[in-house]
Amino acid sequence: MLGCDVHAYARQASRLIVACLLCFGFWQMGQGSYIPAKAWLAQELMQRAWTRTAEGEARVSPWPWADTWPLARLTAKSGDVSLIVLAGGSGRTLAFGPGHLSASTLPGEIGNAVIAGHRDTHFQFLKDVHVGEMLIMESGDGVEHRFKVVTIDIVDSRKGSLLLDTPLATLSLVTCYPFDSREAGGPLRYVVTATKVH
Repeated sequence: MLGCDVHAYARQASRLIVACLLCFGFWQMGQGSYIPAKAWLAQELMQRAWTRTAEGEARVSPWPWADTWPLARLTAKSGDVSLIVLAGGSGRTLAFGPGHLSASTLPGEIGNAVIAGHRDTHFQFLKDVHVGEMLIMESGDGVEHRFKVVTIDIVDSRKGSLLLDTPLATLSLVTCYPFDSREAGGPLRYVVTATKVH
């Protein structure tokens, strides 16, 4: 009789452990897909705001509480990559898409337009960009600015910063490095620099 109770208790404990492991596994999968899902949804909402911007509206917020708006569209890899670039470079903005650093010039103007993005979402494609490749920045008024990649550098952010006052219209795309790092926020930056083609 006692042996039956022990076996029943062991089966019940085993089921409880399996249920807990399954719940933990689903929770982990959800955590792993949260950031990419958020990034995808944000791009969809920003595409709608971009359409309104292209129709002449100014500073169209992608959602009511947003403190940013679509500033430009970045196209790369012969059209395979198309991203809405947001105004501002705060962590909150970069969670939703690449952001234009307000201290830099606007894309297409003389000087360096700096766009930052996360290495594991929007700017993951940068690891496949090559010198000589074309990047297109479309402004809200529909004007396309074409840039040719001239350098790709790995920079230690503790030892220097990007030059903003350049004699040519320049575009710098910046993300954390290395791309496959398990830790976020290290000091290294992957910088793709392109100059405007006239």
